[in-house]
Amino acid sequence: MDEQEKVFNEIVKTYSERLYWHVRRFVLSHEDTDDLLQDIFLKIWTALPSFRGEAQLYTWVYRIATNETLNFLRRQKVRAALQFRRIDDVIEERIDADPYFNGSAAERALSKAIARLPEKQRSVFIMRYYEDMSYEEIAAVTGTSVGALKASFHIAQEKVRAELGEGR
Repeated sequence: MDEQEKVFNEIVKTYSERLYWHVRRFVLSHEDTDDLLQDIFLKIWTALPSFRGEAQLYTWVYRIATNETLNFLRRQKVRAALQFRRIDDVIEERIDADPYFNGSAAERALSKAIARLPEKQRSVFIMRYYEDMSYEEIAAVTGTSVGALKASFHIAQEKVRAELGEGR
């Protein structure tokens, strides 16, 4: 086994579960998440020789996963538009039809509210709320300033609260 294989195997072992949930929170479907993870790990394998260590491995892996996931979501949006459907409707159907979703009605409502957020707000909300990443870590993954991330998170939080209603 060469050095690249060893490093790659360690990445897969270390990040598989975390990346699964990172991607799943965006795409909301177990099958799409599994497919995307294969693409993400293929991209990591392909890009591994060019990894120079300027960023932390964690940040680099998350940047690849996030970019691949957002590209997937953009393609889904285009597909929905070509079928003359609203992407929000497609997302809600996906959440409601997912046999692997075992959350409560409140968790289902939260997932739908987060899915309706604009891309940047959704990204920062998921990484901050679910993954408890610091603003500095999110900034390293997204290439966005800490100040802009704080503002995006605050706006996202307000939108989610408004959608769920304060009392729910």
